[in-house]
Amino acid sequence: MNMEQIKVIAKANNVKPGRMRKADLVRAIQTAEGNLPCFDTQTAERCSEQECLWREDCG
Repeated sequence: MNMEQIKVIAKANNVKPGRMRKADLVRAIQTAEGNLPCFDTQTAERCSEQECLWREDCG
């Protein structure tokens, strides 16, 4: 997912993207949605969230 797409999702969740890096912005969105802010952290290899919107880009 590119940054413009992520910014649209951020704004829909009342997250102000500013100059955030992709990983920080995705984690802010996850937090705003009430989810664990785990994007691009060391938990990716043991993540059980198969339907996560960010899964394909997660490190």
